[in-house]
Amino acid sequence: MIEIIPTNTCPPDLSELARRSKVFSGFSPWVQLDIADGAFVSQRSWPYEEGQWAECESMAASSQALPYSNVLHYEVHMMAEEPSRLGELLSRMGASRIIAHVEAFADTEEIHNALHLWKKAGAQEVGLAILLTTPLPVLEPLVSLIDVVQVMSIATLGAQGAPFDERAIARIHDISIQHPGAVIEVDGGVSEKNIADLTRAGARRFGVGSAISKSPDPKAAYDTLKLLAENAIQ
Repeated sequence: MIEIIPTNTCPPDLSELARRSKVFSGFSPWVQLDIADGAFVSQRSWPYEEGQWAECESMAASSQALPYSNVLHYEVHMMAEEPSRLGELLSRMGASRIIAHVEAFADTEEIHNALHLWKKAGAQEVGLAILLTTPLPVLEPLVSLIDVVQVMSIATLGAQGAPFDERAIARIHDISIQHPGAVIEVDGGVSEKNIADLTRAGARRFGVGSAISKSPDPKAAYDTLKLLAENAIQ
């Protein structure tokens, strides 16, 4: 099954998060919420500006859902050095899928604990993202523990418009060969030019930023990308 997931990239506050998600809810069942802590990547987003962490904790404590959760499934991509607690809070706020970077954890035990914590807090799926330059063998003991592997296909994280890196195609192909049952998502620079190649390499989920959000007709761009991906596996 192909999933095109529009990216709500590093919203500065909850009101902007809601505004963007409202747009995406008009044509997509999923949205990817990118969160940046200002340390793992240079950008900083909600809930890492002043006063926002307390806002996030308060929402989780009162079971207040992320905006438009009644019509959208949230996939959260955490670009954060300490993702465990954040993933727990967002799971309590209704996020369906929690993804953190494998590079953010000290060891495999810490990853095990975080994945368990997020599922316990309500996440339906948990996953790990891997940077473009991180060796794939890092994933070997972990693939069986997660629901999705997210392959980054850009060298610079945190902002829309970074150029697609062709190396991602071979990385996706290698993962699909080594782990035939793995669900592979690709994130970064996905466009009409490369989505068919990414699909044929083994990707089935696509985090899409500027190709949708900067299009004059985001819904048409979404539909076109989905059709191109679906046709590539027929």
